[in-house]
Amino acid sequence: MNFTYEARPTRVVFRPGASVTATAGEVERLGLRRVLVVSGARGADTARTVADSLGPLCAGLHAEARMHVPVEVADRAVEAARAAGADGVVAVGGGSAIGLGKAMALRTGLPLIAVPSTYSGSEMTPVWGLTEQGAKRTGRDPSVLPRSVVYDPELTLSLPVPLSVTSGVNAVAHAVEALYAPDTSPLVSLMAEEGVRAMTSALVQVAASPMDPQARSRALYGAWLCGSCLGATTMGLHHKLCHVLGGTFGLPHAETHTVVLPYALAYNAPAAPEAVRVLDRALDTDDAPHALWALAGRLGAPRSLASLGLAEADLALAAERVAGQAYANPREVTHAGALTVLKAAHAGEDPRAALPE
Repeated sequence: MNFTYEARPTRVVFRPGASVTATAGEVERLGLRRVLVVSGARGADTARTVADSLGPLCAGLHAEARMHVPVEVADRAVEAARAAGADGVVAVGGGSAIGLGKAMALRTGLPLIAVPSTYSGSEMTPVWGLTEQGAKRTGRDPSVLPRSVVYDPELTLSLPVPLSVTSGVNAVAHAVEALYAPDTSPLVSLMAEEGVRAMTSALVQVAASPMDPQARSRALYGAWLCGSCLGATTMGLHHKLCHVLGGTFGLPHAETHTVVLPYALAYNAPAAPEAVRVLDRALDTDDAPHALWALAGRLGAPRSLASLGLAEADLALAAERVAGQAYANPREVTHAGALTVLKAAHAGEDPRAALPE
């Protein structure tokens, strides 16, 4: 056994029904006096509630987060923070809000507190992303890792089932790639298996009973574990595909992850047998790619890139950009290989038929 594991210093507060009081407590614990609350337009009401609860500790609400964090959006948020004299940032919402908070932390060095209202798990990673001129850049920097994360399952009760499902599968993708990353470890494997098991079972329960607080709690628990896996490892083919599809073609983030995951896993499966064994256990199956594809279908999630609006004519350019990047992956990614994955995902075929070993 030979591995390296670096524990991330994030503090986690998991407290149902206490996002308001817990967030104020975390702001005070960090010694902050003027925090800027950021969110997207969809989550502005929740963010306003959090902002109001902070009283004089809040320097304002900036509700302009957008998917894939366009660089001009990050620029405006940084300007808002400086104009307000902010000494910290509180990001309330999903991956777009937390992504904007990370971009601000990267640019300014301000400490970040995350209050997630979806299941992406990005709050547990030091990964940032910015989109400029049709290309999404990502990187890793410890300065963007939230100092505190406040998990309140009640904040996710209003998350519609379709968004809950795609957000949750997005988190599952983090755990899947962590299992075959070059810097994986036994601890990551344990977290990934439990995270995938918790999230996939929770999504079935959420779809059946959206207001079930236990199902929502289990989904957030799964998001925490899956995000932690990505925070400890490097990304491979799946995430590069999604970054190109989102940054270059504007496809929706969580939905794209949901569509692509079974196909990227099927492509890598021959080169990652131990990862597949772990996933088979977590999913109680003998065909993890097919199980993930079938789960998405059963829960009403999109299963083809065509349904997300990607034109078939764009597949060659997407494959070129994916194959033209340098990144770790258990199986070599050629232009032909990337194009095969993209064609199968575009059509929405059963991955075991479209990408046999």
